[in-house]
Amino acid sequence: MSTDFQRARVLLGARLRELRTEAGLTVRDFAARCGWAPSKVSKLENGKQTAAVADLDAWAAAVGQPECAAELHGRLAGLESTYRSWRRQLAGGHRAVQDALGAQHERTTVFRGFSAAVIPGVFQTPEYARSVLTRYAELHGVTRDIDGAVASRMRRQEGLYRAGRRYRVLVAEAALHTRICTRAVLADQLDRLMSVNGLSTVELGVIPLTADVRIGVGDDFWIHDDRLVIAETWHTEMWLDAADDIALYAKVWDGLSEGAVTGRAAHAVIARARAAIGGF
Repeated sequence: MSTDFQRARVLLGARLRELRTEAGLTVRDFAARCGWAPSKVSKLENGKQTAAVADLDAWAAAVGQPECAAELHGRLAGLESTYRSWRRQLAGGHRAVQDALGAQHERTTVFRGFSAAVIPGVFQTPEYARSVLTRYAELHGVTRDIDGAVASRMRRQEGLYRAGRRYRVLVAEAALHTRICTRAVLADQLDRLMSVNGLSTVELGVIPLTADVRIGVGDDFWIHDDRLVIAETWHTEMWLDAADDIALYAKVWDGLSEGAVTGRAAHAVIARARAAIGGF
């Protein structure tokens, strides 16, 4: 988990503890008042668990200060506007998540992206996208609205054919071989990747497995112009707009790009991966 995220959660927990102690309640007494286990109170106060809105409402009521609920909601919103739990986001459906990304996409002219294990969404075929989204949906236990999410992702690809856009995308070679879908779907996906490699709006770099690299591959991320970074972990999607964060990810992208091949050399790496799958 991000250090910044944990720090923000600890600060929220400290405020919760302050409210409880000011009310003269022990952890056990407070837990009994809320109908919770004492361990939940301790986890929230020590930044070991992220509070839900309902938890904050109950907390404010239990300490006799219901007017504090708005303040606590603000603290939680500030935390979640940057670090967005996949489970919480997906509670609203997969299409809503894709539409939110699409809105940022519309505002962006130059993209710098990196993908370690799958083909980036902006280059995906519908069948490949459906497979990827389904696998991650199953991970988080939220499998509805996949078709809507696929349609939203496909609409985002219209930008590839829009004058003035620029997509500078790095893909680790391992992503070309990841069997997150059937062999036939992967074969079609690699054919698609080779075709977009020739678009005037696309600068595709592939980082070969044998490349000398200045920095190791890590989590996937996208830099939107110089105003926003959207990075992903298994648990969280991070939206980072601080200048220091953007500068760090730009430095990471530059380091990764030094190990990448582009143009015909990238095409050759993709073609080898495609040939390894065989014909259908």
